[in-house]
Amino acid sequence: MILDNLTAMASFARVVEEGSFSKAAVRLGLSKSAVSKQIARLEDRLGTRLLNRTTRRLALTEAGTRLYDRCQRIVAEAEAAEAEAGSMQTEPSGLLRVSTGMSFGQEHLAAHVPALLERHPGLSLELVLNDRIVDLVEEGYDVALRIAEMPDSPLIARRLAPVRRILAAAPSYLARRGIPALPKDLQDHGCLGYSYSAGGCTWTLVGTDGTHHSHRFRPRVLANNGNALAAMAAAGSGIVQMPTFMLSRYLKEGTLVPVLADFEPPPVGLYAVYPPGRPLAAKVRAFIDFAVATFTDRPYWDDIP
Repeated sequence: MILDNLTAMASFARVVEEGSFSKAAVRLGLSKSAVSKQIARLEDRLGTRLLNRTTRRLALTEAGTRLYDRCQRIVAEAEAAEAEAGSMQTEPSGLLRVSTGMSFGQEHLAAHVPALLERHPGLSLELVLNDRIVDLVEEGYDVALRIAEMPDSPLIARRLAPVRRILAAAPSYLARRGIPALPKDLQDHGCLGYSYSAGGCTWTLVGTDGTHHSHRFRPRVLANNGNALAAMAAAGSGIVQMPTFMLSRYLKEGTLVPVLADFEPPPVGLYAVYPPGRPLAAKVRAFIDFAVATFTDRPYWDDIP
């Protein structure tokens, strides 16, 4: 009903501006009879005559004059809203809600956001860091960056970069507890576990010869944040399995060193994911283009001496 009223009001305003049903019909892309019926229905709904019609001219009634003043503003607002929505499909603007993991957001994404905003002055960003998997549609996010093996999902996923994972420990810990030579040696070590790991407290390792090894452990520490686990490992608490994007600075500093270098967990990927639907908003496309250019097939965090 509201849309019908708006259409009728727009038709009424055009008739008044053109001073003719025929000219208004041409401007609206409708037939003269269709415009005439809309005005008649509007008058019926309002219970008053809006136009006095003669063979030569149209004249507004008092009620018609008052309604026309309001219709002008309503039509102008509607046209402005339509123009603004259209421009958002060509020039990135408005609020973009992005979700990503706590560690990746802190260690990497946040440092690149200023370049994105400088490139698109009309864009603003709400960045939510959370290690749980959020429901993009239910929670109102435009796009997320996820580190995962992407399962079957209704979401659209764009792979950005490989994510390599390794085992690492502090030199002080290895000097105290010894260096494991094979995956089975992990049973004699303290392992630090990540609460949201898809494998739980089981590490799967693939040797350079293609052999698969599985190690189930009772965690010495279990935490739901990767940065906390990396810091504890660097302080000598035990062995940790984490992505290199989280460990690279510790490896460069020497506060962590790789363990079981010939055995690594299967790699996962960094993905940009977003709900399906067309057309894709310009702000989302701009963010994905930025992510593709920033996080490449040769990620900078793997540039470790």
